[in-house]
Amino acid sequence: MTILDKILAEKEKEIAELKDSYHPGLIQGKRVNVSLYDTFMNAEKMSIIAEMKRASPSKGLINDGVEPATQGRIYETCGAGAISVLTDTPFFQGTMEDMQEVREVVDIPVLNKDFIIDEIQIDRAYDAGANLILLIAAALPEQRLAELYNYADEKGLEILFEVHNEEELAVAQRIGAQIIGINNRDLKTFEVDLATTERLAAKIDTTKTLLISESGMKEKADVERVQKVGAKGILVGETMMRSVDLKETFDSLRVPLGE
Repeated sequence: MTILDKILAEKEKEIAELKDSYHPGLIQGKRVNVSLYDTFMNAEKMSIIAEMKRASPSKGLINDGVEPATQGRIYETCGAGAISVLTDTPFFQGTMEDMQEVREVVDIPVLNKDFIIDEIQIDRAYDAGANLILLIAAALPEQRLAELYNYADEKGLEILFEVHNEEELAVAQRIGAQIIGINNRDLKTFEVDLATTERLAAKIDTTKTLLISESGMKEKADVERVQKVGAKGILVGETMMRSVDLKETFDSLRVPLGE
């Protein structure tokens, strides 16, 4: 079994429990009506989705002492265009409460970063104040992805549709994804290669589709590589969580966007 397989197997158990315990409207989170698509497409510099995560399957503990509200405020102050909050507990040590705490103190878009395989997770994300959810092409069949995409869209949520290869990109395009995240990390091996963004970007009309490059953004040169092929946003997790000077880190990664 790959790491993704293990995560999805655990997620199935979580969904069964959630359906017994959660009902739409149970959480009354703060709502901020702001579009990540519009904000990022009209920005003059690279937009950053700054991620908050305590741990990951590949790196283990990253920053287990993080205070979500404090981190969220700092991210927004330093120039984050949006904040991604890992809410998976078994593998990333995150919680929905983490996302709620961030949502309460920031006015920029918030992404519920989780492995979404059922509508009830979308209901919960909406109730908790998320602006976006993540759908991972590698996680589900195309028909199921389309159902979840449309369900989230009807609730007024934006969808970051994550792909890693040509086949997954084709699925995203058939479904009509407006925000495509190219994950430079292979979810089966967890190896990172920025060439993934460079290769797939050539098949995307970045004048209409918002391209986000995910994983592997450590320094300015990394960002410049993906900017050259049309990325207008990057998702940065570990680099932010380990940074000793977040303002400097943000300033170095927010490169100007080309014409």
